[in-house]
Amino acid sequence: MKRRNFLKNLGLAAGVPIAFQGIPLQLLSSHKPLKNLVHNSTNDNVLVILQMHGGNDSINSFIPIEAYDHYYSRRANIAIPYKSGNRTLIPLDSTLASADQVGLHPDMFDFKEMYDNGQAAVYQGVSYPKNNGSHFRGRDIWFMGGDFEDYYSSGWIGRYLAQTYAPQSYPDDFPNNDMPDPLALEMGNDSSLLFHQEGNIPTSISLGNSPAGLLNQIENLEGFGDEGIDPRGLPPEFLNGSAYKKEMDWILGLEDKSETYVRRLQQIYEASSDSSVEYPEVYPFNAPSGNLRNPLSGQLKLVSRLLGGGIKTKVFLVKIGGFDTHAQQVESYDSTMGTHSTKMYHISAALKAFQKDLKARGISDKVLTITMSEFGRRIPSNGSYGTDHGKGGAVMAFGDKVNAGVFGTNPDMSKSNIDLQFDYRQLYASILHDWFAVEKSVINQDIFFKDFFNATDDNGNTLPEVNMVSDKVTGNTAFIDSRYTVGQPYPNPASDKASITITTISSGKLQYELIDLTGKVMHRGTQNITQGENELIVDTTDLKTGMYHISIKANHINVSRKIIVK
Repeated sequence: MKRRNFLKNLGLAAGVPIAFQGIPLQLLSSHKPLKNLVHNSTNDNVLVILQMHGGNDSINSFIPIEAYDHYYSRRANIAIPYKSGNRTLIPLDSTLASADQVGLHPDMFDFKEMYDNGQAAVYQGVSYPKNNGSHFRGRDIWFMGGDFEDYYSSGWIGRYLAQTYAPQSYPDDFPNNDMPDPLALEMGNDSSLLFHQEGNIPTSISLGNSPAGLLNQIENLEGFGDEGIDPRGLPPEFLNGSAYKKEMDWILGLEDKSETYVRRLQQIYEASSDSSVEYPEVYPFNAPSGNLRNPLSGQLKLVSRLLGGGIKTKVFLVKIGGFDTHAQQVESYDSTMGTHSTKMYHISAALKAFQKDLKARGISDKVLTITMSEFGRRIPSNGSYGTDHGKGGAVMAFGDKVNAGVFGTNPDMSKSNIDLQFDYRQLYASILHDWFAVEKSVINQDIFFKDFFNATDDNGNTLPEVNMVSDKVTGNTAFIDSRYTVGQPYPNPASDKASITITTISSGKLQYELIDLTGKVMHRGTQNITQGENELIVDTTDLKTGMYHISIKANHINVSRKIIVK
């Protein structure tokens, strides 16, 4: 194969990404700073960013329960039912204040399970002052980590890498024995601003669809026998010092490294076992054309397998599109079905499988996932069963170490747009500081050029503090303990019966055993419990006077209480 044809077939000149196991990947490997980052890092934590392309309607994802009537009046043609119908909203957390209570879209039942296990969080009203409302501009703002009037040529991840470690010319000394892997991988065909560095061209090449085919293609190259000015296929010397020469050197340099990249990815991939967890492939209900298959499962499954194989990559960007729902966001005959429903299912189901996959590999405590969307949708619906471009929206976070809960309150349903409650850079700054152990001074001065640990809204009001990561030692224990509680028996001593209040945020089955001091089980039973307060009645009429223990088990509940019978 001629070198020129190889470049053409691989799409290097077009700057398209590597495709590995059928998934296109962007590689940010850069140079010595990236190598040094791995050596200097105090942890081996990984960040996965899930881009929801098009602007997600967070109001139909997280529905305000206390203001449901007002919610329904503003978007009656797309409103999710509350108390009637076969598919109604799922109350998320009964322990929240009334004004903060939210209901999930009925297809987010897997999100509910992760939340109940302390593995999910929601941040309401995430945006930036003077939100742009444009797809392309809004996406660039979220990727670059700037304000509405900023036009950075670098992204917040790329800037962090460049500013933390003295930048040098790409691609010197990379890959190498110390750092053979790219530091960041991006799924899809775009080269996002997220990974750009000031004055550097991101590594973005395409190598086909399967590792075996890629290696075969590379090994069959005929070398430098290109036609044209230079027999080695290199640009003529009169271009030296020009921008064109720099870009051509970059392209040809990446070609020389392409075999190394592919072999390394193949090595990592084969070193890891296939997933033992079944990822969801299709939406289980009726779906509009093109929305049936889950676009996230393959991406997340690949990320998990590469991590399981020991890849040192620190940041992954995965993508799902279809959120620009001006029309037919829901079906005219059923507001719980339609395009948006499939997206909510795909995200919830794929991330649940991803968490299980990571746990099976023993690395679930090392991975944090956060969603992003360029803007939210407006509060009122339109006449086309859809929603138009808005401003703020909800951000979701997932992981064993996520600070679980709902942060912020429901939007004011009387307004046209969701108000700013959290600046998106507050979330990013928390991740950099709490997850990647970056000094606050570096984050403020070199990455965001402003203190977002003390951020303000459009009116100059101080925004709430953000802590996206739970305590490293106790993890989500505090979250679980506060949402699954068992009261003391009352009355105690009891003559004929005792009542025990059990509070939970998940429905299920409760089991109990009443045991005497010799260990003999006197009573055993089961009871269905639902979210909120439940009452367990213990019958003591046939028991002798004395002390007993009652053992109670349910989801996240395993306690024992003393009952005295008089």
